[in-house]
Amino acid sequence: MLKGTKLYSILFNKCPRCHEGDMFTSATAFSREFDQMHTHCHACGQRFEPEPGFYFGSMYVSYALYVATIVTSFFLFVVFLDVDPVDLLWGLLPALVLLTPFFFRIARRTWINIFVGYDPAAKKEPAPAGH
Repeated sequence: MLKGTKLYSILFNKCPRCHEGDMFTSATAFSREFDQMHTHCHACGQRFEPEPGFYFGSMYVSYALYVATIVTSFFLFVVFLDVDPVDLLWGLLPALVLLTPFFFRIARRTWINIFVGYDPAAKKEPAPAGH
């Protein structure tokens, strides 16, 4: 995948501005610290929380991911493979619970990529004192 695209930043946990620094402190969504983010990009200084409450909008992205997963699963299993909808529900509910950290991180990376564009010439800005 080409560096410089929003999809690169979203899928590979990279800063939306420089595509160098990581947004989340842990490399995997399936750890105890799945929700811990760096305050700034270590490569360019981009703030990952531009304002208080910035990520409230990412709930809509997360909701869309859940709906897309449910609708796709329904059509694949119930319509095309003729699986009983109740059986699908019993398998889908635990899967959605297990995917929660993954969807959380994807939603936040998608949300910030809507507002912050890629800038290959981004220079390192000093981080505020104490960070």
